[in-house]
Amino acid sequence: MNALLLVAHGSRRQQSNEEVRELAKMLHVRCGDRFPVIHASFLELADPLIPDGLQKCIAAGATKVTVLPYFLNTGRHVAEDIPGIVEDFRNTTSVEINIVPHLGASEMMLDLLASVAAQ
Repeated sequence: MNALLLVAHGSRRQQSNEEVRELAKMLHVRCGDRFPVIHASFLELADPLIPDGLQKCIAAGATKVTVLPYFLNTGRHVAEDIPGIVEDFRNTTSVEINIVPHLGASEMMLDLLASVAAQ
């Protein structure tokens, strides 16, 4: 079974973290047929952290986890930190874990920005 782990930075502001959790719930409505398990996790400052999020996916029966970095730019977190954390976790499990390009790398971002700006 495929799982999706939405990874955000994490914030001291709990409302920001809750927005990410709500986004994960909305994603489940939108693409739950492809990803029956969808969880949110955070790099720092909020729970669950990435390893705990991965573990939640596996505990729910995931045999494959897709990690989606909810970041706009290829900063150090996207380029180094998230891949490093995922690689360390990969060494503890036989579950397939893949990281897809971060949100800002999507070709759809231009259309989204133009659409929001036109409102």
